Amino acid sequence: MNAFELGTDGPTLIIVAVDGSPTSLRAGAYAAGLARRQGARLLAVHVVHPPAAAALLPSAAAMVAQAGEEVAEDLRAQVAVAVTERGIEVDFLAVHGDPFTELARVAGEQRADAVVVGASTHTGHRLIGSLAVRLVRAGPWPVTVVP
Repeated sequence: MNAFELGTDGPTLIIVAVDGSPTSLRAGAYAAGLARRQGARLLAVHVVHPPAAAALLPSAAAMVAQAGEEVAEDLRAQVAVAVTERGIEVDFLAVHGDPFTELARVAGEQRADAVVVGASTHTGHRLIGSLAVRLVRAGPWPVTVVP
C-alpha cells in the first residue's frame, strides 16, 4: 500500500542516497526540504561499495572496509548537522554491497514512497545506465534525480 492508497497528500517516507559526492549532498538537501514540507520521514542511505580489487588481498579488504566505515560515520555526522539546522529528523543507514541492489532492497523493505539520488557524473553511465535510471526502471517508487 502506498501513500495515495492511505489517503495522504504526499510521501510519508523519503529515501535519499548519500555517498559524499557533491551531487549526493545536493540530493540530501533537496530530500530534507521535501521531507520538511511534506511532513515525511527521511532515511539517508549510504552504501559501502568496496572496489572489486580489494577482494584479491585480504589485508587490502580489511583496510577498505575500515575506510568505508569511517566514511559512513563522517556522512552520518554531516547528515545529522544538516537536518538539525532544518528542523527535521533523519534516520541514517549504512549498508554494504552494490548501490543499486541495496537501495532497491531498502526502499522495498521500508516501503518508501520516494527515492532521491544525485545525478551521476561518470561518463560511462550514459552507455550502461546510471543508478538513477536503474532505480526508475526497477521500482514502484518515484525517483527524483538531483543534478
